[in-house]
Amino acid sequence: MNGLRIATMTMLMSPAVSAFGANPFLDALDDKPVSGKFQGTQWGDDIEEEEIPLTMQVVTTRVSKMAWGAIFKIEFSDVTSRARNPAGVRPKLREIRPDYFVVTDDRIVLLNEEDNDAAVKKISALDKPPQFEQSEIYGITSGKFDYEEGLWKTTIRLKDNLCVYDANHPSGHFKKIIWKKGVGLVEYASGYGAHADGYRLKRETTTQKQ
Repeated sequence: MNGLRIATMTMLMSPAVSAFGANPFLDALDDKPVSGKFQGTQWGDDIEEEEIPLTMQVVTTRVSKMAWGAIFKIEFSDVTSRARNPAGVRPKLREIRPDYFVVTDDRIVLLNEEDNDAAVKKISALDKPPQFEQSEIYGITSGKFDYEEGLWKTTIRLKDNLCVYDANHPSGHFKKIIWKKGVGLVEYASGYGAHADGYRLKRETTTQKQ
């Protein structure tokens, strides 16, 4: 997106690169995949009802670990029960692209490249974190974050044990992600236009650490 870019970050930023300590909002003890069930709703122009149920199996995997951080892949699989509607049509599966996040002590950054797998290999070989675009910051561990790009307005706030990412556009587009300390991703929502297409998902209560 082109346009005005304004960002203010109120957090401790150290120029020195230190050994990676766990980020409380997204961490893993090892590289084993951790699965969680998310429930919610979806809507769209091709859905007759205003909203219908949506169930996703979400798998978080640490795909690389460096001295200064780690990279995680979050995958989504639609496991909603597909009952036919009155017209005899079975609703199509909701597809959500996997997300890759570069994680350091103090931030969670979306990896948004044409070939994320290749980018993971390149970043994993670095001896310090790369320069991150402000628009790709999706989580912080202290202070607050505000960013504007064109008509998009993004805020990141810490609330008790949660980190809340909230991005909105006047047209109705939005994205919201909530991270929880010791758990990881607990809420994931995205929408386009005036209720033209979108979904909201929340993690079912679990004692597993992510």
